[in-house]
Amino acid sequence: MKNLLFIILFFPLFILGADKMPSKIKGVTVYLNSASIEREALLTLKPGTSEYVFTGLSPKIDESSIQISGLESTSILAIAYDINYLDKSVGNEESDLLNKNIRALELEIALLKNLILGLNEEEKVINSNRSIQSNSENLDLEKVKSISTYYRQRITSIKNEVFKTNLKINTLNEDIKNIKKQYATINNEPIAPKGEITIKFDATFATKLILKIKYTVTDAGWIPNYDIKSKKLNEPLALTYKAHVYQKTGVEWNNVSLVLSTGNPKKYNVKPNVTIHYLNFGQKKSVYSQIKKQKYNYNPTVELVTGLVTDESGTPLPGCNVIVSGTNIGTQTDFDGMYTIQVEKGKELSFSYIGFKTETIPIYSSVMNTRLEEDSSMLEEVVVIGYGTSDISRKLSGSATGLRIRGNTSIKENKPLYIIDGIPVDNYVEGDLDANEIQEVEILKDNSSTSIYGSRANNGVVIITTKKSITQEGITSTQFIIKKPYTVSSDGDITAIEVNTYVLEASYEFFAAPLINENVFLTASFKDWEKLNLIPGEANIYFDGSYAGKTTIDPYTSKKEMTVSLGIDNSITVSRNQDKNFKSKSFAGNNRILNRTYNLEVKNNKTSSIDLVLMDRIPISQNKEIKVDDIITNNAIYEKEKGLLTWKMKLASQQEVKVSFSFEVKYPKGKSISL
Repeated sequence: MKNLLFIILFFPLFILGADKMPSKIKGVTVYLNSASIEREALLTLKPGTSEYVFTGLSPKIDESSIQISGLESTSILAIAYDINYLDKSVGNEESDLLNKNIRALELEIALLKNLILGLNEEEKVINSNRSIQSNSENLDLEKVKSISTYYRQRITSIKNEVFKTNLKINTLNEDIKNIKKQYATINNEPIAPKGEITIKFDATFATKLILKIKYTVTDAGWIPNYDIKSKKLNEPLALTYKAHVYQKTGVEWNNVSLVLSTGNPKKYNVKPNVTIHYLNFGQKKSVYSQIKKQKYNYNPTVELVTGLVTDESGTPLPGCNVIVSGTNIGTQTDFDGMYTIQVEKGKELSFSYIGFKTETIPIYSSVMNTRLEEDSSMLEEVVVIGYGTSDISRKLSGSATGLRIRGNTSIKENKPLYIIDGIPVDNYVEGDLDANEIQEVEILKDNSSTSIYGSRANNGVVIITTKKSITQEGITSTQFIIKKPYTVSSDGDITAIEVNTYVLEASYEFFAAPLINENVFLTASFKDWEKLNLIPGEANIYFDGSYAGKTTIDPYTSKKEMTVSLGIDNSITVSRNQDKNFKSKSFAGNNRILNRTYNLEVKNNKTSSIDLVLMDRIPISQNKEIKVDDIITNNAIYEKEKGLLTWKMKLASQQEVKVSFSFEVKYPKGKSISL
């Protein structure tokens, strides 16, 4: 028993006897919901067995992910991960001394507690012995007095000693508390737990190692964010791809190399197994819980979400329930299908509506528009890079995006001013930048460039934007290797990192669908977006030098072209009105007949001409008793299978255009439909 007690009391001292070894973070691969840390440590091993404790690590390490490399001929006998709730600094002599003092005080407290246990046992023995003697002997009065005096004195002595010992323990606990406060002051931060990896090595001969330790941590990730900028109509878009990196791992990432990965190692990666499905009479319908492909990733920075909920045809769904999953926080969409909800305490939003399948989606953006699918089972029963110029997209002869500058003879004789990543560079010579380093080249040759850059711009300005990252496409994910080192604090705050900027040729047009929304939207469409490795995220829209609001980039819903909304233009008006048609109340036999005619009017109040797409629809029957006939679309493009009408028009300044369409619906009396 004494040996066991000795081992328990002195076990911490054995651990302290292991050599503490500092290590340094060399690189971090940040995934969407976690991060992989790579550390390095320099070790000098003697022949035989040795043990090292790598301290100051994150307390949020996934123990199963720890990997050790750089061992050469050395073997690992044992490896363990633990959390130290006191030790925070590495290589600090004063901190180490305070640690030893705390251990010594804790040992003294343990010994005093053992003393109290011994005194309590002695008291039990005395009480037991007193009872035995009183029953077994005929004692005279003097002997009784003598025994009673002894018991009283000894019990009193025991009680006093226990009391004094407890006072000592309280004093020692106060000392420990004060030392911990001093420890916290030295480290200039509150006491926080730190992770430790203990490794036992076996070396056949003396050797020096550059040991690499790699592991995965939680409470870290990155969120895609985009800036879409355009100066004016018919100019290229500038799309800046950014990453908002965050971490609360308990360890600072100071000036480290970063790699951003679109992968997620925490996802369920086990291949499904399809088994036999037997049929027999009397069986209930099987209900399968299908695991859907997860397209979106949780964004912990979002606190308020707004959005529009529609059905598959785009019609708003008023009264749709929107719930923060796992909480009692919820709201309903208004008459226009819009909702706003606070989401600080949740990670998913659940959308439910009678007759539609419930959708549960991770909170990935502050704008979440959702389209619900009907439940068939229920039915059965760019600011462009550079500054101010009207001709910024022109290139010098022979120059192209991503290539070195090769001017003609006149340019060589009269060198232009080179601006590289916003900084004027004198004496720039072709080849100073590798072609693979160049993201975009813009040439300014008009007079406005001299007003921006002065007389140095008399021979033109060449604006070069370099790539901020190197893209590597893997089999299941894409990695962005960030060229510049970054520091990411362990406080959960966002560190914005520019991944790359792309200049995209875009086509602009205005869009109106007064059936759903009476506003007119400016949109920009661009192709080849697949090459940009975009993932769903928020986008900040800037147009004509002003912030136009937020939108969401969602490559999962885009097809050949990606279209983004640049905001609402109030200088274009649109209206939709139904004709007063008294024939709509007519009847034919057992059927009711409804005739509908709609007039749409668009007016361009702008000072310039515009291209506009106007859309509406004709209902599609899903029941053989409901007939939709006499469809007149006039000059609209009509998608018969979907019932969609599209007018593509060019409107001059102050021009007004009117279009109309009509149809007839026939259905049995006594039944109702919704148009």
